[in-house]
Amino acid sequence: MLSAEDNATLTRTGPGTAMGTLFRRFWMPVLLSRELPEPDGPPLRVTLLGEDLVAFRDTEGRVGLLDRHCPHRGADLFFGRNEACGIRCAYHGWKFDVTGECIDLPTAARDQHYDELRARRRTAAYPTREWGDMVWAYLGPPEQMPGLPLMEFALLPPSHRFVTKKLQECNWAQACEGALDTAHFSFLHANLTVPEPVGSDNLRTRSLHWMRDDPMPVFNVREHPAGLLLAASRRAGGNDLYWRVTQFLMPNHSLAPGSFPGATNVGQCWVPIDDRRCWVFVYSWHAERPLAEEERRVAPGVPSVHAMVDENWMPLRNRGNDYLIDRQAQKTRSFTGIEGLSEQDAAIQDSQGEIADRTREMLGPTDLGIVRFRRLVLGAARDLAAGIEPTAASAPEAYHVRSGGTVAPAGTAVGDVLRARFGDEFGRVPHTTA
Repeated sequence: MLSAEDNATLTRTGPGTAMGTLFRRFWMPVLLSRELPEPDGPPLRVTLLGEDLVAFRDTEGRVGLLDRHCPHRGADLFFGRNEACGIRCAYHGWKFDVTGECIDLPTAARDQHYDELRARRRTAAYPTREWGDMVWAYLGPPEQMPGLPLMEFALLPPSHRFVTKKLQECNWAQACEGALDTAHFSFLHANLTVPEPVGSDNLRTRSLHWMRDDPMPVFNVREHPAGLLLAASRRAGGNDLYWRVTQFLMPNHSLAPGSFPGATNVGQCWVPIDDRRCWVFVYSWHAERPLAEEERRVAPGVPSVHAMVDENWMPLRNRGNDYLIDRQAQKTRSFTGIEGLSEQDAAIQDSQGEIADRTREMLGPTDLGIVRFRRLVLGAARDLAAGIEPTAASAPEAYHVRSGGTVAPAGTAVGDVLRARFGDEFGRVPHTTA
């Protein structure tokens, strides 16, 4: 369990907080690129790390991310006109470009002091980049701005990936912890009837049996420059172990452990809106081929980490409707009676409260990954408060890693298991290979 002080540090990300300061040292996704589909289109409200912002795509296709309130009288720039490479306040016409510079000040006389007055009327603006079909932003000190994380899904052609997002109604940390807890797959995502494997190579079906039959994975956690590799093994019958390898990438990404070689990979990023809500950006990709049409959409009844959402990115199954839990299905078909992997995760993570109280926990051996995650991020936040910059922020190449599953004989050293699966003991992937 955590102390109340540590729990507050972990979960608070607003301006001036220790964890918020750490988050602001990293690039974070804030929108899907398709949410701003055209130049001079409608602006969007964005709340990020407790800050109220407005996003817009200007005439030249650049994305601006500004303080939502005009510095003149505090009017909401969401109501502004997006025109001619800037957003113009609807109250008195002050106009700002994507850098926050005031480029037109119609309430000031065009005399010899005009340019000086205009220059002093900047508004807060944050740098943005489009990367992997998402708009990323950096909210930290300009002199500390790192490179974008070189994550594999973003380096591939757009045809090789599918990116979505959803709203989650709880704190970022408990949602992220859920992805690092591979033990829950034996219960939360389980069907009551597991099909029998067909053929000797049906690893995915066999893995469902292994997770059902062994709910006590043994964890091996390794730290690397971008975060943590969490390798968890279960008995797989005979003399074999089934390994599920998760990547946690600072400060808020996780790569899922379920894919076998040749399968589609999945990752998620939890971006705090405020301390009680977060956006979950979900990306699936295949390094060796374009995704098929059915892999680029969310289909009803097909288990997926991509949630079914409405036009506002609210999941159709959510806190307000009890995730449409079907108690009859819970008796006869699935452990939860809730459809969808993403929805099952959200239901149980949200059920911990908007901000989980970690002072009441009773942790066990299968929680080692959670313990190491907390130690890493809390340590990084404390180090930064002491003037030590986070290593991961200055190591964008260290994000080029993979996760996934494999089977190996019991007794095989974990480093050998990882090298056999990924070609590297930390899951690193050379940029020149798929």
